[in-house]
This record gives sequence, C-alpha cells and structure tokens, in this order.
Amino acid sequence: RRRLVPLNEDNGRFLLLAALIAAYLSAGATVFSALESPSEAAAQLRWNRTLHNFSRIFNISLPELRAFLRSYEAAMAAGIRVDALRPRWDFPGAFYFVGTVVSTIGFGMTTPATVAGKVFLIVYGLFGCAGTILFFNLFLERIISLLAFIMKACYERQLRRSGLLPPNFRREPAVSGVGSLVGWKPSVYHVMLILGIFAIALSCCASAMYTAVEGWNYVDSLYYCFVTFSTIGFGDLVSSQKAAYQHQGLYRFGNFIFILMGVCCIYSLFNVISIVIKQILNWVLKKFECRCCPKCHKSSTRLSRRNAITPGARLRRHNVTMDADGQYDSDTEGRRLSGEMISMRELTASNKVSLAILQKQLSETANGYPRNVCINTRQNGFSAGVGALAIMNNRLAETSDSR
Repeated sequence: RRRLVPLNEDNGRFLLLAALIAAYLSAGATVFSALESPSEAAAQLRWNRTLHNFSRIFNISLPELRAFLRSYEAAMAAGIRVDALRPRWDFPGAFYFVGTVVSTIGFGMTTPATVAGKVFLIVYGLFGCAGTILFFNLFLERIISLLAFIMKACYERQLRRSGLLPPNFRREPAVSGVGSLVGWKPSVYHVMLILGIFAIALSCCASAMYTAVEGWNYVDSLYYCFVTFSTIGFGDLVSSQKAAYQHQGLYRFGNFIFILMGVCCIYSLFNVISIVIKQILNWVLKKFECRCCPKCHKSSTRLSRRNAITPGARLRRHNVTMDADGQYDSDTEGRRLSGEMISMRELTASNKVSLAILQKQLSETANGYPRNVCINTRQNGFSAGVGALAIMNNRLAETSDSR
C-alpha cells in the first residue's frame, strides 16, 4: 500500500516528541489547575468581601476605591513599594537587569518605561542573548571535557586493577598503536548523574544563603533556585531587592556567582537529559517498528532477527577491518549478510578477531569509537546536530551509538 506522507527517522522522532510534549503540557495544566484553582477562587472571594467591607466602613464608593487600587497597581509595576527597596535603575540594579535579560531569566520586576529604553532593549537583547547562549555551549563543552578527563583516569585505574591494561600503560596520540584509550568516551548517564548531583548541591548551598539573608523558608529558596537557574524567572521571588543587607557587597557577589554557576549547570544538565529523551524516542520508534518510514522499516526487518547470532554486524557497524585475521571467507560473509545463523566456525573466528583487536578498541566499553569512524559515519554537515546537540554527539558515548 502506497504511503501518502513518507517520513524518515528524524521526522518521526520530531512528530513523536511533539505529541509527547503536547500530552505533557496537557497533563501539567490539569494538575496545576486542580491544585491552584480552588485557592485562587477562595482568595478572590476573600478579596471581594474585604473590598465591600472597606467601602462600607469608610464610606467610600466602590468605583473610587477601584480607581485608587489601579493607581497602586501601576505604582507596583513601576517598582514602587510601601517598604523601602533598593533603587531599580542605579548601576547595580541596571547590571542585575541586563544579567536577567541576556540569560533569558526575565524576572519582570524591572522593565524599561521609556520608548528609547524599550527600543535599545530589543537590539541589546538580540546580541546579548546570542552571546550568552554561545557562552553556555562553551561551558557545556568544557565541563564535559573535564568530566571525561576525570572519568577516563578512573577508568584506566579500574582497568589496571582488573589486569586489562599493563601497569606501565601511558596515554599516547591517536595515531599510536593498539594500547591507546584516546577514543574513549564517557557514558551520558554517568555525566547526567554527576551534573545532577552538582546541581542539587549548588541549589542546596544557594538556598541556605537565601534563607539566611532574605528570610525565606527553605522550600521557597529551593523553588527560587530552580526557577532562576532554569531561566524560567517567574518573578514572584527575587533576591537582592531590599534596600540594605548585612555584608551587602559580599552577598551581591555570592548571589551573582550562584546564579551564574546555577544557570550554566542546569543548562548543561538539560542538554544531557535531552539526549536521554532522544534515546527513549529512538527506542519507542524501534518498538513501533516505524512502519510509516520505509528506511526504518527496512532496517527493522534486519534488527528483528534477535535469535540470529551475527557478530559481523557489530564489527561492520564500527568500520573495523579484519585484515589482522583472515578467518572470514566469501561464503561466511554472504551468510552473515543474509541474516542466517552462523556456524561454529564463524563464531570461533569472530572470537579470535575480537581478541586480536581488544587492545585497540576494547569493544565499546573502553575505547569507544576511533576518531576516523566518527568522521566517516556522518552523512552531512548537520547529521551530528547543531550547537549543544553536536557537542553531546561528539563527546558522549551513547549519542554516537544512537546514530
């Protein structure tokens, strides 16, 4: 039967993610509506009762009272409060504002009121947000490189203890021989775990500071940290807004460092989680066998033979040449391509080849993929993704495996 709209794997993943996001939004709206709607209705009822009682006691008409309250709301939008607050547009306040603009936090407690300020904000935010996103991507690349270096050292130590590496093993360049671990890549799940632990520890430390200085309870402080670090920025809680603090300069510096590190860390964590979500989507597509996609359907027919022992497929996927051991003849290669079950001779030959290249590749768990493999497997300039996705594909193991 002819398919009306042919879909490839990327389009299928995109449509599946769009459907899941729509369902996720609907579920979140349902939960928040059930949790917050009764409280909102009760608050509105209390406010109407208070308004009528005030109008009756002080003999003020409701239209005049509402006009006064509208003026008060306008004053609040301009940053005027009953209690003394810090100036909004002095240099520290303006610096705080531009920091929330370029990081896309956007608390909303300070907004430009003049036409010139609004026009300048459009131009300023265009380049500022672009540069900040680039900074986040560079931070992501370096934090993953640091984690990879530490995890690689730990992995080498583990291999030495298990006897898979000689005691005098040293890292060598990529063009060196068999014993190099230069192609090793860290697991995306390990990186996600480390970034998650660091983000939780950073949020707990920042929450302790806000609880002590701002007077919030600890749950509100944690809520503020997540809303700020994730650049949601509701603006219902905003730090460093009082007129004066004890050790004010030190607190402003600490607040700036916590927000900067928190946003960078949460941004990196979000990108790692997005890779895991992408892998889940790939798994779902394979479960459904992607019948709407001819290419995926052809590949799924080969992958569906789970009872067939085909070690040659794994070696061909990594572009590993078998010149070191000439055990594969044309007859066995033809049987492997047809998907039939191999004989004991093929199984023995594949085991010998695996042992011969163990020090060079360490079978995905040590060396990962050689550098030339990662280059040759790219179909076009955008196959590995753009921006943060490309960084993750180049530096983490599971992302390369998913392509």
